[in-house]
Order: sequence, then structure tokens, then C-alpha cells
Amino acid sequence: METIETLTNQIAAAPTADLYYRRGRLYWKLGDKARAITDYSSATELDPASPATEALRLCRDIMDFYHTDLYNP
Repeated sequence: METIETLTNQIAAAPTADLYYRRGRLYWKLGDKARAITDYSSATELDPASPATEALRLCRDIMDFYHTDLYNP
């Protein structure tokens, strides 16, 4: 099983888009959305064809969601 520590060590040794993407997924699952988005951005910079590009778009959609009915009962 991958851990954030393992992926962080691998990124320090040889950063790849796949490693950033996998670590970003772990951060997202743990609720650390800021770090997940940062990792997805790093992966996208290294490889625009990475699945992190779509993950980053989806994260931004989730973070930008605004539903006026929820704030005006």
C-alpha cells in the first residue's frame, strides 16, 4: 500500500507526473484538498496529458460550486 511518505521520497528522488498524481489522490482522500490540488498542478505542468489534468479540473469544479438555494432557505 502506498503512503504519502513513500510517494514523497520517490518524488524527491525523481519527480514524475504519475507520482504527483498518485500522491494528490491520497491527499484528496484524506481531505487535504489544498495539497491535492498542488500535486495535481505539479503533475499537469510535467505532463499535460496526465490524468491529473482532468482531476485538477474536477477539483476546481467542486471547489467553485455555489448553490444559492443552500444559502437562502
